[in-house]
Amino acid sequence: MRFRKLLLAAALAVLALASAQEVQRHGLVFEKWVRDTFFDGYQPASYTQRWDIPAAANKNHGNVPVNPKVCKYGTAVDLGDALRQFEIDEPFLLIVGFWRQEGDTKRIVQMIAPEISPALWRKLWGPVTLADLQRLDALIKDPARPAAETRRLALQMKNSPPFTEAIIQVNPKIGADGQRRLQCSLRFSEVFKHLAPGTDSAPQAHPTLFGLEYPGPIASPPRGTGRD
Repeated sequence: MRFRKLLLAAALAVLALASAQEVQRHGLVFEKWVRDTFFDGYQPASYTQRWDIPAAANKNHGNVPVNPKVCKYGTAVDLGDALRQFEIDEPFLLIVGFWRQEGDTKRIVQMIAPEISPALWRKLWGPVTLADLQRLDALIKDPARPAAETRRLALQMKNSPPFTEAIIQVNPKIGADGQRRLQCSLRFSEVFKHLAPGTDSAPQAHPTLFGLEYPGPIASPPRGTGRD
């Protein structure tokens, strides 16, 4: 009986992993297109490295590091780990592809690639300091406190100054699986207001990146259909 339970647990884990990979597939497909088309097919040595595409691999678009992102049109752009993002002190390209669901595919409807200066990056963080982030991060990761209490205190801190005065949003992640992380993001409207001023944020029939149109929809069913 115990062996059967172990087999069932293993099977469910494999299915969950496959489902997660399918849900994330559009992001991987988009990022691969970006690397292959504009950055000589660069492959990251590690998915934990500082930049998805380092400056040395960006020979034709400013010789600065690059982070490609993909997200649903109209939603916030997830920037990743808050502490790592706060510590950025060099110019970089933030390439973002925005998608809309169309049946069992996701179609890229908008793309931007602003170069962000250190001065603009600091402005987006506003009055938030490294010490502020470290306090919130330590609160989130304190194992001595129950998850529910940690979540309440983290949200209370997030919804208070200086975090409410910043353009970049901090996002405490306290999962049932025990993971505790501090992420950050930019609201959709703030992306176009601060990173791409003057750019029409409306969906485009033929969006382009560096003058090239994305080749087509990505096979990727919506969440919750039993097929993703």
